[in-house]
Amino acid sequence: MSIAHIIGLGKSGNAAARLLKRERWEVTLSDRSSSPNLLQQQQELASEGIAVELGKTFEPVESIELIVVSPGVPWDTPALVRARELGIETIGEMALAWRYLKAPWVGISGTNGKTTTTALIAAIFAEAGLHAPACGNIGYAACELALAEKPPDWVIAEISSYQIESSPSVAPRIGVLTTLTPDHLSRHKTLENYYNIKAHLLKKSELQVINGDDPCLRQQGVDIWPDACWTSVKGEKELLGKRAFGAYIEDGWVIAQSEKILPASSLRMVGEHNLQNLLMAVAAANLAGIDKSAIAQAIAKFPGVSHRLEHIRTWEGIDFINDSKATNYDAAQVGLASVSAPAILIAGGDPKEGDDRAWIDTIKAKAAGVLLIGDAAGIFADRLEQANYNAWEIVETMERAIPRAAELAKQNHAKVVLLSPACASFDQYQNFEQRGDRFRQLCLESLAKKSG
Repeated sequence: MSIAHIIGLGKSGNAAARLLKRERWEVTLSDRSSSPNLLQQQQELASEGIAVELGKTFEPVESIELIVVSPGVPWDTPALVRARELGIETIGEMALAWRYLKAPWVGISGTNGKTTTTALIAAIFAEAGLHAPACGNIGYAACELALAEKPPDWVIAEISSYQIESSPSVAPRIGVLTTLTPDHLSRHKTLENYYNIKAHLLKKSELQVINGDDPCLRQQGVDIWPDACWTSVKGEKELLGKRAFGAYIEDGWVIAQSEKILPASSLRMVGEHNLQNLLMAVAAANLAGIDKSAIAQAIAKFPGVSHRLEHIRTWEGIDFINDSKATNYDAAQVGLASVSAPAILIAGGDPKEGDDRAWIDTIKAKAAGVLLIGDAAGIFADRLEQANYNAWEIVETMERAIPRAAELAKQNHAKVVLLSPACASFDQYQNFEQRGDRFRQLCLESLAKKSG
C-alpha cells in the first residue's frame, strides 16, 4: 500500500486524508498544535482508519511517497525542502483535488476582491442550473468536492497565493485576477515574487479575465496578456486589449463581449470595487457560455458576502457593519471609503507589512473615532499620532470595542460603526471568520441589552 502524509489538520487536510484513504493509500495526518478542537478531529479520523499525530513537527522519511500540504503551511519550510530533496512528491491539497476532479475550473485569485467575485460567479452558475459549488479559500475544500457523490459540473475555486504556490499543476478553463497590492510579503518577500505566483495561475488558464482598473495589473498590460478579457468600470474608452472581448460599464449597463448584460444598479452591494467584482464575475460567466438572463437574475438576488461589508444591524440609527475580511491596508481603505461618514472604525489585530498611507488618509477624511484592538493597537496608535490624527483609543478587545463604539457613535452623530481591521486575526482568533462572527454576536447581544 502506498504511503501518504498530510501536513495540517482542518478542512483541507482532513478532506485530503479522506480522499487518499478512499483511493487506498495508507494515510497519516500531522499538526504541530494539539488544541482540544484538534483532539476531537483526531478521534473522528482515527475511527476512519486515518492516523493523526498532534503536537509534532513533521520530519520526512524515504518510505513516504506523497506529501500533501494544507494552505497555511509555508512551502519553503525546512521539512518540505528536505522532502523535495529526497525526491518525495510534495503537493498542495488543491493539486490533489485537481487529479480527481474532471470538471472544468474557474480559478479566482488576487489580493482583494476574490471572495466576492468567487461568490458572485458561484451564484450565477447555480442560477443557470449548474452544480458548481465554491471551494478553496471559501466554501468547501477542493478535496471535499472530489469526495462528493455528485461530481460538480464546474469547480469555482478561490485560490490564494499559498495554494497556487503548492499546486502549480492546477490549470483552470477560466482564470480571474482581481487586484494586486503588497500582501503576504513576510512569506513571499517581494511584490514581484507575489505577482509571479498569481500570474502563474493565469498562464495555466485557457482563458483569462483581468481587472484593468487595478494600477499594478494595468501596468503589466496587453504586452503580457494580449488575449485576456480586460474589465473596466470606467467605460469602453479605458478598456485594455481587444474591445470586443472585454467587459465594461457604459451608461449604467454592464457590457461583455459587446453585448448588454444587465444594469449595473442590479448589484445591491456598495462601493466601486464591487462593480469591478461584478464585471469580472459577469465576464467569467459569459466566457463559460451562461445565458445572460441567468446572469441578470443571479446578480439581482445576490445578498452579499459574509465578513465583507456585511450589514449586521441598525441600532438607534447607527449601522453596524462587519468587514472582518479586510485583512490588509488596501482592503480596509476600500471598506472605509465605501461607508457613510462620519464613521467609528474598529481596527487592529495581527499586523501585516504594507503601505498604510491611503488607509490613514481615508481615516482622517471619514472616521470620527478609531478604536484599536489586538497586537497592532500600539503600532496603529503611533502611526495615527504621526499623521496628526488623535481621535483614537486603545480598547484591546472586541468585547470592549462594541459598547465603546456605540457610545462614540452617539456622541459624534456617526452613521456607521465599522469593523475593518487592516490586519490578520491570528493574535486573538483562529481566522477572520471567527473574528467577524464574534463582532456579529456582540453587536446583536450587547446592543440588545442597551436597547432594553
